[in-house]
Amino acid sequence: MAIHPTAIIEDGAKLGKDVEIGPFCVVGPNVELGDRVCLRSHVSVVGYTTVGEDTIIFPFASVGEDNQDLKYHGEPTKVEIGARNKIREHVTIHNGSVGGGGLTKVGDDCLLMVGSHVAHDCQVGNRVILANNATLAGHVEVGDQAIIGGLSAVHQFTKIGRGVMVGGMSGVDGDVIPYGLVKGDRANLAGFNLIGLSRGGVDKKVTKEMLMAFKELFESDGTFEERKSKVREEYKDNAIMLEILDFIDSDDRHQSLCTPKH
Repeated sequence: MAIHPTAIIEDGAKLGKDVEIGPFCVVGPNVELGDRVCLRSHVSVVGYTTVGEDTIIFPFASVGEDNQDLKYHGEPTKVEIGARNKIREHVTIHNGSVGGGGLTKVGDDCLLMVGSHVAHDCQVGNRVILANNATLAGHVEVGDQAIIGGLSAVHQFTKIGRGVMVGGMSGVDGDVIPYGLVKGDRANLAGFNLIGLSRGGVDKKVTKEMLMAFKELFESDGTFEERKSKVREEYKDNAIMLEILDFIDSDDRHQSLCTPKH
């Protein structure tokens, strides 16, 4: 364990094996740092916060501070950070709110680039990337392997499916289907994240079926419910399309779904 003499570790903090805490860091009394966590310098980790093993937090990041919800009045809510994350300079991750479940959570193997923000009660999956200055408002859900482009903003309560790609400088105010590609100042669904599908090892035949199903779902005749039923029947052997349809059907904000621009 290596703790710089200028760091402040408050009584009650729990430190795992081989933790490194650099100059001028602050670790609060209710914080738990897993094995081999590294706080480079000038890092603040406070509140009821746990940080998983092998996570690195870079200078001037702030984790576990009071959220910005005006209804928050200091209740003891939590932040959970998983393992092997890289949390870069000036990142802010706020604690949960009582009305939102009391927990802000980031999964494993994520990269939160410079200046990105995770607001109260967000649920961020595994292997997610938030590019520089990407911001998540309160209660946002982000699925595994999603990428949120630089300078993008995601509206509160929005759900981002797994494998999604959000283009840079986008404003996302609708839910995004798994493996969707969205972009624009008011983001529209531009198709599938084909690079993400390829990197994920999805068979080209499956991807080709998905492209055909996309046209039927969003561009063919009939009501949306009729089109969903038709696609579910025609592509019942395509697991990703069924996942997309289940995402839509389970979405209590389906009227705010990101759709193609017509």
